[in-house]
Amino acid sequence: MADINILGWADYLVIAVMLFISIGIGIYYRFSGGRQKTMEEYFIASRSMSIIPVAVALVVSFMSAITLLGVSAENYTYGTQFVVINISYLIGTPFVCYGFLPVFFKLQATSAYEYLEKRFGVKTRMMASFVYWIQLLLYSGVVLYAPSLALEATTGISKTASIIIIGLVCAFYSSIGGIKAVLITDVFQALLMFAAVFVIIGIAATEVGGLEQIWEIAKQGQRIEFDSISPDPTVRHTWWSLIIGGLCTFLSIYGVNQVQVQRSLTVKNIQAAQKALWLSWPILSILSITTCFSGLAIYSKYHNCDPLLQKRISSPDMLMPLYVMDTMSTLPGLPGLFIAGIFSAGLSTISAALNSLAAVTLEDYMKPIYRKYTRREFSPTRSTTIAKILAFVFGIISIALAFLAQLLGGVLQAGLTIFGVVGGPLLGVFTLGMGTESATEEGVVISTLTALTFLFWMAFGQPRPMPPMLPTTIKGCDMNNTLTNATVFVSQNVTNVFKSTGDSSYFYLYRISYMWYAPLGFLITFILGLFISGLFRLFIKDQNDKLDPNLFFPVIARRIYYRRRKDIAIDDTASYALESKYSFNNTIQKNDSVVVKV
Repeated sequence: MADINILGWADYLVIAVMLFISIGIGIYYRFSGGRQKTMEEYFIASRSMSIIPVAVALVVSFMSAITLLGVSAENYTYGTQFVVINISYLIGTPFVCYGFLPVFFKLQATSAYEYLEKRFGVKTRMMASFVYWIQLLLYSGVVLYAPSLALEATTGISKTASIIIIGLVCAFYSSIGGIKAVLITDVFQALLMFAAVFVIIGIAATEVGGLEQIWEIAKQGQRIEFDSISPDPTVRHTWWSLIIGGLCTFLSIYGVNQVQVQRSLTVKNIQAAQKALWLSWPILSILSITTCFSGLAIYSKYHNCDPLLQKRISSPDMLMPLYVMDTMSTLPGLPGLFIAGIFSAGLSTISAALNSLAAVTLEDYMKPIYRKYTRREFSPTRSTTIAKILAFVFGIISIALAFLAQLLGGVLQAGLTIFGVVGGPLLGVFTLGMGTESATEEGVVISTLTALTFLFWMAFGQPRPMPPMLPTTIKGCDMNNTLTNATVFVSQNVTNVFKSTGDSSYFYLYRISYMWYAPLGFLITFILGLFISGLFRLFIKDQNDKLDPNLFFPVIARRIYYRRRKDIAIDDTASYALESKYSFNNTIQKNDSVVVKV
């Protein structure tokens, strides 16, 4: 790489201060309040958090460095079609608020997967917990890898060094501070993220002459696209894939994911949790839309001199930090503040993951095993000690997985692929439990494992085509570059051909858009689960009439209550009729006997 500006001492100082603030927040909550001595305080903050920090935390849990780097690169490279996904966030919010959330609040369990044991059995709980492990560990690796890209693009420090440094800092403060430290760093992170995005848009608007000019340059570069309505599932982004796929991804993250469920339980009641979730929706949409626009702002600078073609950077995910260094390097400390924002974003997201992984491991595996073989329970002190050790260990594992994240493509697509492949089947499991009375444990386990196997093959099978990129050029660069305009012209034509037709020489399932992974996983799990459950119920006596109605969506629970009350009323009427008939017959017999005697 060449022509990369590097950070100055003021920038490094700012980064160091931000990292120490994150560490300081963890240390503060380790020695304040209840000092993280109980499981309730460590994992759900003793249900004492207010609505606003929880609302912000719900947004930035999965929208950290991946949002800043990935979404901006997405709009620069592929156009604005991705912004349509925001419609799915609005559609999905009421489903979470009035469907999934009331069930978890009534359960009041540290692990969301305790629900599955109550609804189906221990095998389902173990399976889902293990699948969640895979999902969150892979995602943590991607989130840890994303900030290392920013550091490499701006300072020349290797990805290896930055991954290890950031991972160790995160493992330390998240293991000692508990969920309170995680939530407060989320608020801190969100402020830095918004500041970074608005600064980028502001600088770009100043340089080119206003927001309208940014839009016009993007339009001329074929970046403005909102009309992709093709039903073809091999087209990367369309209204169908973004709304349907985005909805399933949103529900799998906000509805049934341990991280979000755990955060929702840190407020005092269900009404507060619903308010926090509704408040998180506009924050999420504003962050998403402005980050999309920041990609166009970056394009306004590089539309005639693409840094990828110049070989200044090796990945589109480096575009934003490169832009920051190209435009802000003369302002000491400002690039450092931006990079610190990316670090803070990654740190907070990983810390949430580590805290949740520790909760699931302790509640779903270690406690039941210890109880089974010793017939005793962990003491509160031992439980929190083990939880902190687990959080740190998972941090080390995340560091190892971060080195594999670069094999998954761009960070945005990598993150959404992981959530689609694993989140879709998990959404199917919980929907079968909460939305149907007929689903059985055998049907759920078999259908989930089938869906996961199919999706992992479909998502990671090789060889697969590269996503088509929109045309770029270097005609505005210094002509001493190694590439020529003729070469760029050919690449533009080839790109346009692939964009319109795709490459049919690849296996069809490998060409399907990653946005369809979550809907496919959900449908396979749900439909196959119902079918297999129906077969098992033919031979096994149904036990579902004994299930607690609180394990179902409120609308289903009301129907169950109504049916049971009706059954009781019918039974009472039948009993009353039988008693009346019995009394009447006795009376006749007595009267007959009296007549005979007379």
